[in-house]
Amino acid sequence: MIRRAEEKDIPKIGDLLSQVDLVHHNGRPDIFKIGRKYSDEELVPMLSDDTRPILVATDENDEVMGYCFCIFQQHKDNSVLTDIKTLYIDDLCVDSALRGKHVGKELYQAAVDLAKSSGCYNLTLNVWSCNPSAMRFYEAMGLVPQKVGMELVL
Repeated sequence: MIRRAEEKDIPKIGDLLSQVDLVHHNGRPDIFKIGRKYSDEELVPMLSDDTRPILVATDENDEVMGYCFCIFQQHKDNSVLTDIKTLYIDDLCVDSALRGKHVGKELYQAAVDLAKSSGCYNLTLNVWSCNPSAMRFYEAMGLVPQKVGMELVL
């Protein structure tokens, strides 16, 4: 089942945020510290923010198996960008013990459905190249590169 995250889900969401951080830290320890993207205190107001919906996939016991942090974006009256409405996936994670069971696919599809029902033109996300399994997953979901970030480490 996919639903909006609730305050009772914060402990498990925190565990999943730590899993994501570890993947990023292991891939790019020069950029990512050990920690979490959002603290419990930061999560509380996000749960009721309709511009930043957090979706969770739960099992038959209503235990969180994964999450999808979303952000609605729109650049109104921008001198260069059109006024399209976008649903940006800020973070998507499935518990490492549950991967391969299509939970991520269900979360992603719920985000697509949310974007469509909200009148979005597109759905976007960023994926770090140090996370090839995530890149393969998103490519399998039909996403294609929109832009590429590049760097030169000095």
